[in-house]
Amino acid sequence: MKETEQRPRITLYSTPGCPHCRNMRRWLRSRRIYFREEDISRNRRAFREFQELGGRGVPLLRVGDRNIRGFDPRRLEQQLRALGVILP
Repeated sequence: MKETEQRPRITLYSTPGCPHCRNMRRWLRSRRIYFREEDISRNRRAFREFQELGGRGVPLLRVGDRNIRGFDPRRLEQQLRALGVILP
């Protein structure tokens, strides 16, 4: 990624009691990946966005215009590398 290119905006749609959401949050933070988190159980706007994105379960990670569903660390790392979020 060139210095002039912007990294995609990242939003994590989650709920408070979801262990997979907690694991994804920790994983992202441990790699210093900046993200905004939306609690779909307490925020109607976030819940509507989640539904519009085809969300059926949490966690749902929105990276730019792409969705990553569920928490699978290996798959997540591959997808974030392909999107330029994690540099090789």
